[in-house]
Amino acid sequence: MKKICVVVTARPSYSRIKTALRAIDAHPELELQLVIAASALLERYGTAINYIEKDGFKVAAKVFNILEGENLTAQAKTTGLGILELSSVFERLNPDAVVTVADRFETMATAIAASYMNIPLVHIQGGEVTGNIDEKVRHAITKLADLHLVASEDARNRVIKMGENPEKVINTGCPSIDIAKEMISMSQLSFDPFQKYGGVGSMIDIHDGYLVVMQHPVTTEYSDSKKHVLETLHAIHQLNIPTFWFWPNVDAGADGTSKGMRSFREKHNPQNIHFFKNMEPTDFLEMLYHSKCLIGNSSVGVRECAYLGVPVVNIGSRQGGRERGQNIIDVDYNKDEIKAAIHKQILHGRYDNDLIYGSGESGVMIADVLSKAEFTFDKKISY
Repeated sequence: MKKICVVVTARPSYSRIKTALRAIDAHPELELQLVIAASALLERYGTAINYIEKDGFKVAAKVFNILEGENLTAQAKTTGLGILELSSVFERLNPDAVVTVADRFETMATAIAASYMNIPLVHIQGGEVTGNIDEKVRHAITKLADLHLVASEDARNRVIKMGENPEKVINTGCPSIDIAKEMISMSQLSFDPFQKYGGVGSMIDIHDGYLVVMQHPVTTEYSDSKKHVLETLHAIHQLNIPTFWFWPNVDAGADGTSKGMRSFREKHNPQNIHFFKNMEPTDFLEMLYHSKCLIGNSSVGVRECAYLGVPVVNIGSRQGGRERGQNIIDVDYNKDEIKAAIHKQILHGRYDNDLIYGSGESGVMIADVLSKAEFTFDKKISY
């Protein structure tokens, strides 16, 4: 059996890979070695590992490497610690291939450690274009990776243009679309968010609909993160529409975003907003599917919401350049622009489903590719 080591470093990484983990674990020719690291282990970012273990996955190793500070220095040092710790994990597990997911800065540690240890590296969701440090990280991992499982044809073409062997670049779609596919048949929210997840803030009435906000800091603009989130907070507060708001991820600037949210809550005590740290991937997508609109700058608005037809107001530069459907309105960090765009999206309602990032069979496709692949680490590149 091929030993496939998958490293999950953050809550969005788990939703991006969950169905592939399930398919790898079930495949008769593959052995899943699951490593959980970085913010996926931390309570302040929603303790994603709890949901992973609840889903029945056996964790082979845990890597605690996040440094406090949520600034550029902490981000760089966290990556360095990740390289040190993951190298020891890979030496012990001795995998046939290491899988790294997407473009978060922590994934760079996975890519570097595996590459220097001559372990074939599989990169999922390379070849895309965005703003933020993710842009640099994603393309750097592409050049370190030996097998590329991309999420769209546009991404596949871009990876090939970067000099990668076309035979090693395969469009499997995005595994998170597999989960989104399950939502299409649901006519209403099947769980009570307050009872199941608690959270903080007002007990809002969602019977007539609700909004969802997920806004992260932008690492290239991290010093403005508090100012950015306050514009969105004022917009949502003034609209007075029931809203579920999710805490930001661990990127540099997250401390400013969090401080902005806390100070706003203390000063204004908004009666229309309820805050959560995290949710199980299935529940989160179900909540999105039944919402009136998603607001913020998460890639879920570009990927899953395109498939689900959920209206999105995308704020700022974080998702700049990423391939997208018709469901998105882009705005700047301005409360009036944000409010106007939300009104427009609510009036429009649900969009047609878009299959840019797959049709809902990605997890099985990824496991199948891994089972058949001849893993190598001596790249043949032609420019």
